[in-house]
Amino acid sequence: MKIGLVRHFKVQKDLPKGKMATPADLKKWFDEYDVADIEYMKCDLGNIEWKQCYSSTLPRAVKTAQHIYQGEIIHLDDLCEIPAPTFNGKIKLPFLFWAIRVRFFAYLKKDTRSDIRKTKEKIKRVFDEIIKSGEEDVLIVSHAAIMIYIRKELLNRGFKGPKFKVANNGQLYIFEKENV
Repeated sequence: MKIGLVRHFKVQKDLPKGKMATPADLKKWFDEYDVADIEYMKCDLGNIEWKQCYSSTLPRAVKTAQHIYQGEIIHLDDLCEIPAPTFNGKIKLPFLFWAIRVRFFAYLKKDTRSDIRKTKEKIKRVFDEIIKSGEEDVLIVSHAAIMIYIRKELLNRGFKGPKFKVANNGQLYIFEKENV
């Protein structure tokens, strides 16, 4: 059985450069990122006849899946990106500092840890269903942070595949397991 992971194509929403931002500015940027268009590109699917495709329901993943896969696509909220932590107050900090805080708070903020735990449970359910259905050669289009946890779940289930810290946009990562 093969499972192919593809991170959505690059989003046409650059990070603000040198801009001071409040927590409200940060939330606005994430909201705009979620609906921004993507930069279409070629995606090498490894000459594999993917039998099924699953995609996150976020527009950037849906558009990517529609571009690279010609068959029916199953859209799942369970494959959506982990929500970014929210911050309160009116303090202005450089946008880069907020980005660092988002990463750092994934480990410290109770709500964010809870979101990560729920995401891991969702991923397990998705793979329980895929394996139970007997589908083989499944393509999944999702997002950078959740793909880290998808990869870990695949390895826990005995799949072998490439290592990545942050998946490249539009690149296929193939995981394989014998005798599923």
